[in-house]
Amino acid sequence: MNLLEALRYLTALEQHRHFGRAAQACGITQPALSNAIRALEQELGVPVVRRARLYEGLTAEGEVVIAHAHRLLREAESLRQELHSRVDAPRGALQIGAVPTALPVAGRFAAQLRARHAGIAPVLRSLSSPEIENGLENLSLDMALGYIGREQVTARALQSWPQYEEAYFLVQRDAAGNPGPQAAPMTWRESAALPLVMLTPDMHNRAIVQEVMRGAGAEPRPALETNSVLALVAALGDGSLAAVLPGALLDVAGGLTPLRVHPLIEPVVRTPIGFMTAAAARTTPALRAALELAQDAHWLQQLGRR
Repeated sequence: MNLLEALRYLTALEQHRHFGRAAQACGITQPALSNAIRALEQELGVPVVRRARLYEGLTAEGEVVIAHAHRLLREAESLRQELHSRVDAPRGALQIGAVPTALPVAGRFAAQLRARHAGIAPVLRSLSSPEIENGLENLSLDMALGYIGREQVTARALQSWPQYEEAYFLVQRDAAGNPGPQAAPMTWRESAALPLVMLTPDMHNRAIVQEVMRGAGAEPRPALETNSVLALVAALGDGSLAAVLPGALLDVAGGLTPLRVHPLIEPVVRTPIGFMTAAAARTTPALRAALELAQDAHWLQQLGRR
């Protein structure tokens, strides 16, 4: 049995929570993945996966195994990168997480990193803030772009690199289909009275928006909720709903639907967004190159202009 391969299959199963999707992600058949995990259980002498007809999660012993698996796989990847990279030519995979509202920025960052260093293979995943914080802590993520002001970030001693401040806008479909310049400002209280499409309560962006509206003396009552930024933007298409969007999503949303964009005031809110890593983790050549770009003056100027 190849221990590292079996651990890689197990981490894929934990991520996808489905034998078929995990096997597809690993480029093997579902029976091959199941057999490898059974061989791992036999090797370790403990049940790792709770099985019924479908995947039901990890056993208590499996939780211990998966914690070690992330660290062993991270060390193996670090070793491969150190052996095959040069100072001016890092090579290897880089696992990046991003909160959904920061995905456009994370996508541009990954593309620029790849343009600088062709040997780096970024893997970008859309994750909630708790998933990001857990992923950094258990080393399944190398870095992540998200809300660096959260108490959980401080409590877990994650290291952060500020990137930009998230500003907020009330957006509605432009009925004429030809949006002009930015529309007049709108108060948070006024925006709360509109039929809104909002992210679901488990998303940190929703918590921010809801807290500001309540502070302004209004209680938002969403007409539609979704955990998908794409669905949120698409729901603006018929013109009956409005949404509060961060600035990072305006280009994406405007590319799908002509929008009227109202800066939100009373209060003016700015939320810090930054890259995060596990403070005690060994940095791989790919991660060092990514952090160099994250602190690059030209990159930060691009963010400021947008």
